[in-house]
Amino acid sequence: MLERSGMDITTSAELSAFVIKVHGDVDLHTAPALDAALAQALREQASRTVVDLSGTGFADSSILGSLLRALRDHGEQGRRLILAGPMSDLVTRLFEVTGTLAVFETAPDVRAAREQ
Repeated sequence: MLERSGMDITTSAELSAFVIKVHGDVDLHTAPALDAALAQALREQASRTVVDLSGTGFADSSILGSLLRALRDHGEQGRRLILAGPMSDLVTRLFEVTGTLAVFETAPDVRAAREQ
């Protein structure tokens, strides 16, 4: 588990997915831990990475940078990156206001993301 002030991340290999569970707030200070988990996902053999944002109450634009870079890197390796919810209203609003929600493949929860 990676821990930063106000956030912790757990990772696991489940079925054909590498799952990253984010608990807490993602901002400029905590985004490097998310970057590290996303880089770890690329070293694994799973065909998809699921980022579980159901435990994230707040996120600033730092999460967008991390996830957009990861989406590019996953695409270059022929892997899928799926964001799983349910997402908080604040996190959903960040994606909507920036117009980035449609860029990502999403699922209502981790189980659905593993089955997509």
